[in-house]
Amino acid sequence: MNMLQRKADMVDVMFLLEGTFPYVYGGVSAWVNQMIRTFPDTSFGIVFLGGRKQDYAEPRYELPDNVLHFEAHYIHEQGAAVEIRGSKGDRKAFASVADLHDRLRSGDSLDDIGGLIRTVLPMMKKGGKLDEQQFLHSEESWKLITNRYEEYSTDPSFTDYFWTVRIMHKPLWQLAELAMSVPKARVYHTVSTGYAGFLGALLHYRSGSPLLVSEHGIYTKERKIDLLQSRWIQDNRSIFEKDISRSGYFQELWVRFFEKMGLMCYQAATEIVALYEGNRQRQIADGAPAEKTRCIPNGIDVERLAVLREQREPGIPAVVGLIGRVVPIKDVKTFIRTLFVAKKELPDIEGWIIGPETEDPAYARECHELVVSLGMQDSVRFLGFCRIEDVLPKLGLLALSSISEALPLVVLEAFAAGVPVITTDVGSCRQLLEGGNDEDRALGAAGAVVPIASPEAMSAAMVELLTDSLRWRAAQQAGIARVERFYRDSLILQEYCELYQQLLAQSPEQPA
Repeated sequence: MNMLQRKADMVDVMFLLEGTFPYVYGGVSAWVNQMIRTFPDTSFGIVFLGGRKQDYAEPRYELPDNVLHFEAHYIHEQGAAVEIRGSKGDRKAFASVADLHDRLRSGDSLDDIGGLIRTVLPMMKKGGKLDEQQFLHSEESWKLITNRYEEYSTDPSFTDYFWTVRIMHKPLWQLAELAMSVPKARVYHTVSTGYAGFLGALLHYRSGSPLLVSEHGIYTKERKIDLLQSRWIQDNRSIFEKDISRSGYFQELWVRFFEKMGLMCYQAATEIVALYEGNRQRQIADGAPAEKTRCIPNGIDVERLAVLREQREPGIPAVVGLIGRVVPIKDVKTFIRTLFVAKKELPDIEGWIIGPETEDPAYARECHELVVSLGMQDSVRFLGFCRIEDVLPKLGLLALSSISEALPLVVLEAFAAGVPVITTDVGSCRQLLEGGNDEDRALGAAGAVVPIASPEAMSAAMVELLTDSLRWRAAQQAGIARVERFYRDSLILQEYCELYQQLLAQSPEQPA
């Protein structure tokens, strides 16, 4: 069945996905695909949220037969022109909005956030007292925005503030419309906060069905990194006022916007899952009720990849692979610079960049240009998307130069295939390479952990591992032992099976 034609009145689990499966390759997409296929007797639906339709090619994954519903929406598309109709607006309705904003800003009285959202949500539908027309063109909306500017803004430009607030909030009306039309589900499952998590909160408050949040990375942290690197956000400070240690007002405004959406998602959630303890603590710091949180790590099919160990040629190939999307958060440029430094001691070293370049073409182009400027065309290869089974047996090392990760599946896959790993000290990478408890640490180091954005440190670790066969073999055996003992997918999926059963039992909806 064509995925765009899949419609159902109700499903067991409705995935709410932002910018991932089925249109984008990556760890989160692979995990979603694995989850759906692991539970063939559970009916799934998918609501995909993207920015603009033109940013996505054809689907990268086929939908399994137990996906009964699929719909895709693009929240930053330019909508059809509508007639502008000014109005006075409803003072009481906008007072509810102000109350919601005040509670989110202060962090007080969050227990009744659900009640406020239940009050506001029906008014946001077309023709309601808080519909998009009222937000864009009513006197009460103007008063609310101007009052907030006068009370809180530290930027002198009201014009920039006004248009930023409008652009920032506009997608929420599309999500509110979606919340009124998305089919019923016994459980709603989002793998991030952000827009998908906000939609999950609305669906939970509308239907009463449990909301499961299982974050691979911390969405607000990743958006903050993106926003602080952005060039499109206005900064009205003069050259004398700018302090490079502080972000601009509008960057901070966007960061707070995503933080508050995340807070609403956490408040609505029935269960909140992190991949490792560090992220669980970050969720709590961001407003997640501690009693709702738990850790369930990633897991992989070890046996599927273990056979790759037999395909390895004798010796240690001087080939280092980076498997991941060519995007700034993966810091591919540091990987390229690392190879430039390492080549001084290992002239035959090769670097393979294995992953799609379509998500940020400008950054990918800069990476190609960096290779040329360093004269590394014969040593660095851009392979695009490849099956890991085809590349892992050919690697001497896997390297992750990321500035942010959670619990990267590719590290576990490398371990299972017998490939030692070098990573930056982000997310759970140190735990993966060195062990998370005494039993785990006793297995030894499965590679090396180095500082972020340090080509010199990463190069030294590469050279040492590639030229010291005893240390390389010890790292290989530590990785194999660790993934076989702690990260088998059968152990992880059993935890999700029990969690799904628990949440399905709590649902007010009956099976279809």
